[in-house]
Amino acid sequence: MLTINVAFLLAVIIVVRLRRRTQARSRNDEKLTVIIVLLFGVLIAPTELGQGIRNVLGQLVDGISESGR
Repeated sequence: MLTINVAFLLAVIIVVRLRRRTQARSRNDEKLTVIIVLLFGVLIAPTELGQGIRNVLGQLVDGISESGR
């Protein structure tokens, strides 16, 4: 069984998005990158909010995975 760590996936997305040239980004693209980075920070933060969001996202991913079987 393959499991995906959401924080790791967001880290990969952040690296890919930040490697693009600055001139090629629109304002909406930059806003989306900021939102993704903030979500990543919340996911890796050792707070109750971060852990709660991580648990909810984990349950969502598990539900999606099980529905695809």
